[in-house]
Order: sequence, then structure tokens, then C-alpha cells
Amino acid sequence: MTKTSSSRRCSALFVLAFCALAAALSPATAERLPLSGNLVDLRSAQGREWFLEASAREAYWPLATQFVTQKNGSFCGVATLVMLLNGLDIPAPAGGDAQGSFTQENVFSEKTEAVVTQESIVRRGMTLDEFGGLVASFGLEAKVTHAAQSSLEEFRASAADHLSRERRHVVVNYQRAALGQARSGHISPLAAYDAKTDRFLLLDVARYKYPPVWVSAADLFDAMSTIDAGNEGRSRGFVLIGPPAGLGSRQ
Repeated sequence: MTKTSSSRRCSALFVLAFCALAAALSPATAERLPLSGNLVDLRSAQGREWFLEASAREAYWPLATQFVTQKNGSFCGVATLVMLLNGLDIPAPAGGDAQGSFTQENVFSEKTEAVVTQESIVRRGMTLDEFGGLVASFGLEAKVTHAAQSSLEEFRASAADHLSRERRHVVVNYQRAALGQARSGHISPLAAYDAKTDRFLLLDVARYKYPPVWVSAADLFDAMSTIDAGNEGRSRGFVLIGPPAGLGSRQ
């Protein structure tokens, strides 16, 4: 087999694997809401093209293989946390039907309750700081940054760097309405960054409402710069996540 044919074969297999994952991430349902013009569906021709050219997409694969939908309207942070823990191969509690994986049921423990109670999350969701605290309770690195104390340039640089490295993740807390979506505050992970278009790939855990979308860095930062009244009037923001000490990136 020639080098050219081998390269084409690898590219074809890559595209097929990506398309299969994209389809699994975004099942069609009757509740799916329309996207505003500033958001681009990952499954579209344009969305697929941007993914294939993306300069930073290491975070996509562990998230895609562990993707879950939030089980209720308050569990966006819980679903995101479960994906991260499973993607980073953090040991889950023994027993039950989880078969060694974290679920939106067994993720709660005495340690998580000390950060924010399950009852509180069910009632009102969670804040950016509470999400960071939950991540840290599992021994992971969790750098919480409020948009008001940052800048678009700082966010873009740090997020793109994390997304290009193994075992690193970025989670954003943003105001849906600022992106032309329904309802209010939300938490979901980022999966890739395309430098050419200056867009981030947002894997929305409420996938019964919205598919994974490409959003401009500026629009996303504006959505994170909104005030969260439930977090002592602080702005929303992002969390840079890394593995436990001693289990860093192999790059």
C-alpha cells in the first residue's frame, strides 16, 4: 500500500469514526430547540469541517466516549462532572449497576455533600464555584476563573491550551439567553477549539434540547460574563481541569 493510499484510508476511517460519534452525541428528539444564527451545529457540513481542521481537540475523545445527558433540569453540572471523572479514569464506587463507572446517582458522597448537597443541586442547580469544589473533592486540579476577573484573550489562550493537551478539560458556566438559547444559567464542557474561526466546540449536556455547537470565543466569553445572582452576584466563568498530581499529561 502506498503512503498516499494509506493516508487516505486513515483519513476516511477518522471521518467515519467522527460522524458515528457525532450522531451518537445528538439524538434527534421532539424537544430539540432551534439554534440561533451565531451557533453552528457540529453535525452540519460546516461543523464537521471545522472539527477536522481544529487545532485543539484532545478533550473531544474522552468526553465523546463518556457522554451523558443530564437526567433533570438541575443536573447540568452533575452530568458534566460524571463525564469528566469517567473520561479521566477516576475509580468509581464499587457495587451497583455502574460497572465501575460514575453515574448521576453514585457520584454523590460525603465529600461532595460537604461542598454542596444533592438536595440543593436538585432544587437550584449549582454555581461555578460549587462545580469547581466538586471537581476538587475528587482530587483533581480545578482552577476556577470568574469572567469578570479575566479577559477574552486570557480565556481563549488558557482554554485552547487545555483542549490541546491529554487529560485536560475546560468546563464553562454561561447564560444561555446570551447565546440566543432558552432558559438561564448552564454548565457544559468544551471539546475543541478552531483557531481559524476562533470558535469553541460546546458539548451541551442537555442534548435533548441542543446539539453540540460551535460558538465564537467572544460570544461565549460574553455569556460567561453575565451575573449569577445565586453565586453572591459574581459573574459566571470557566474551570480549567487537570488530573490528580502525578497523573499529568503524557505530552
